[in-house]
Amino acid sequence: MPALVLLGAQWGDEGKGKATDLLGGSVDYVVRYQGGNNAGHTVVVGDQKYALHLLPSGILSPGCTPVIGNGVVVDPSVLLSELSGLNERGVDTSKLLISGNAHIITPYNVTVDKVTERFLGKRKIGTTGRGIGPTYADKINRVGIRVQDLYDESILTQKVEAALDVKNQILTKLYNRRAIAVEQVVEELLGYAEKIEPYVADTVLVLNEALEQDKVVLFEGGQGTLLDIDHGTYPFVTSSNPTAGGACTGAGVGPTKISRVIGILKAYTTRVGAGPFPTELFDEDGEALRRIGGERGVTTGRDRRCGWFDAVIARYATRVNGLTDFFLTKLDVLTGWEQIPVCVAYEIDGRRVEELPYSQTDFHHAKPVYEMLPGWSEDISKAKTFADLPKNAQAYVKALEEMSGAPISAIGVGPGRDETIQINSFL
Repeated sequence: MPALVLLGAQWGDEGKGKATDLLGGSVDYVVRYQGGNNAGHTVVVGDQKYALHLLPSGILSPGCTPVIGNGVVVDPSVLLSELSGLNERGVDTSKLLISGNAHIITPYNVTVDKVTERFLGKRKIGTTGRGIGPTYADKINRVGIRVQDLYDESILTQKVEAALDVKNQILTKLYNRRAIAVEQVVEELLGYAEKIEPYVADTVLVLNEALEQDKVVLFEGGQGTLLDIDHGTYPFVTSSNPTAGGACTGAGVGPTKISRVIGILKAYTTRVGAGPFPTELFDEDGEALRRIGGERGVTTGRDRRCGWFDAVIARYATRVNGLTDFFLTKLDVLTGWEQIPVCVAYEIDGRRVEELPYSQTDFHHAKPVYEMLPGWSEDISKAKTFADLPKNAQAYVKALEEMSGAPISAIGVGPGRDETIQINSFL
């Protein structure tokens, strides 16, 4: 049976939660392989809406084992709060597994994140302020705290001391903040140990054994392709690899075991935070997309920047991820426009460019070249097959598929779990 990667093909917020949830009933494991509680997934089940930040979306699918892989950074307080909230709503969370090698977001990581972003002023990146970047920095600098460290007080204390030796110097002398006490941090982290212990496992072993037993494993990216630390719009990116290759390192599964890579595309484009965005709208159309699409960040609570569909970044996502399929979401939001612009290329210094420029400067100055496609006015939320869609909606989907370079195998026509048209099976 296959191992699938499901990830955002734009700047995130494409509707990965719904896609993962739809597949969740058919898969045995759903694995978060990067990011932390800076991600946000909204999943609608019946008349119930769930906002997930750290937990894999598969936690809402009975019979599915949700896994937090080694590539994720975990805020224990957020984890326990999210679990508690789901338990109160009757969701069984007992099958959750957490890698002992996942890194812990400590209180000082959150503090450093917030003060650094404020210090940058107008040069700020637009982080969520949840300590994600500083935690990944500690990981690379080899002063990070891992989940397994919560079960050895001596090692935990030594690691916190090593991390705070430098951070307290920065906090007190550069940012004029109070030093953080080692004992206070250790005590807080040890307070989480017993509560988290039932979930901690060797997830690399679990997942590889599952694949050897022909189980279906779905790897779920937390952010979008254009936020990848290596392949995104650097420096306005996240601190990990949500692209398909990140699934291998972030979960400990070899690339030869991945059989499908599914990119989630919104029928238009959105972005949260700072950074270039060629098709961004500042007019009534942008406001309409934001209002109709409910474009507010699940985790950040910030309004998303909205723009028309960008085929250039869709092609780029196909290339860097090796996408085999697209899941097109929020097609229903475009209902009512007489004509819908689609960005097919950029103009940069008078030149037409059809591929994503590698230069940050060029991308910053890129202007969209639009092709106008006819819109539709019919309600599409009840469509069950592709043929049920209005002809112009069908033509829009086919045009996006041709421009993007991979088949569109599913289409979201509404927020509900059942408001999806399945064209080709992902399994």
